Amino acid sequence: MPKRTPLYDEHIRLGAKMVEFAGWELPVMYSGVIDEHKAVREAAGIFDVSHMGQIEVTGKGATDYMQYLTTNDARKLVDGQAQYSILCRAGGGVVDDVIVYRINEEKYVIVVNAINAEKDLDWLASNTKNDVKLEDISPQHAMVAFQGPKSSEILAELTDADLPSIRHYHFHEGRIADEKCIIARTGYTGEDGFEIFAPPSGVTTVWQAILEKGKPRGVLPAGLGARDTLRTEMKYSLYGHEITEETNPLEAGLGWVVKLRNDDDFIGKEAIKRIKEEGLPRTLVGFQMEESGIPRQGYPITIAGREVGIVTSGTMSPTLGDAIGIGFVPTETREIGTEICIDIRGRSRKAIVVETPFYKKDNS
Repeated sequence: MPKRTPLYDEHIRLGAKMVEFAGWELPVMYSGVIDEHKAVREAAGIFDVSHMGQIEVTGKGATDYMQYLTTNDARKLVDGQAQYSILCRAGGGVVDDVIVYRINEEKYVIVVNAINAEKDLDWLASNTKNDVKLEDISPQHAMVAFQGPKSSEILAELTDADLPSIRHYHFHEGRIADEKCIIARTGYTGEDGFEIFAPPSGVTTVWQAILEKGKPRGVLPAGLGARDTLRTEMKYSLYGHEITEETNPLEAGLGWVVKLRNDDDFIGKEAIKRIKEEGLPRTLVGFQMEESGIPRQGYPITIAGREVGIVTSGTMSPTLGDAIGIGFVPTETREIGTEICIDIRGRSRKAIVVETPFYKKDNS
């Protein structure tokens, strides 16, 4: 039986369509994916992301440990700062993409994808040091994401936290609707917004307060469907789609979070260095359909009738009104304007490689 978040009863009360995702029963939509997507782009939307895993790392060697386990430069973090990063296998494949939160020099929290939570904890434990302790603290916090251009002004009316002082990828403690929370300026939509860690016993109060305050200004609850269309418009990677254990960060366009520093090692460093030196045979691109059809994960990408790649994600963009997709192609065909075809259930449909992200503020 799938697990349920502390907000399950709220989803049912709001009439959400529920689906199983990563072992959890979660809302895929409420009023509709397009309505929810547009609410996030134009006002704000609130998502239940309590299914995400949270792993606490403590001990005197915590910073060195984070530097060894993740591809980004954890030593650059200061207290109250977060960092997008990757856990890699020795061969360069992606274990998971994560967000690392530095509480202090001896305490970090890693937020991991729900589908990988158990695997990630095992991976971290198998590479632990004697002076580092790991704990799954997922049951201690529920999580909601409040995203959109009006999120800051609305949340400011509900919290004692100084929201303007919370910079992008930083976090503060504060009360929301009198519930003690951690408020992080992070998200997965391409809009300004916050991810809120709340006590499971109080998250319903936080959720209801945000909806009550925001509803007159266009705020809607949003589900997995809108979350996926929003992240696809930004060409954000999703584990199991753009990144897997068979995918390395460089070909997935995530080289910006791989710091090939000389002073120390991280797991996968040598393999990624070798991949970079040898050159990438394939790379991830965004494309827009020029003929009818919606690309979906697993559809072949062809050129001149020959299969050259594969679609990793695709959707009809609610913002652009066009079908868009993401996929791997040979590196030599990554140039903007390159014509490709997508095999949609046996029918070849024309597409073109375009600049990403697909969504920009000026085309909203």
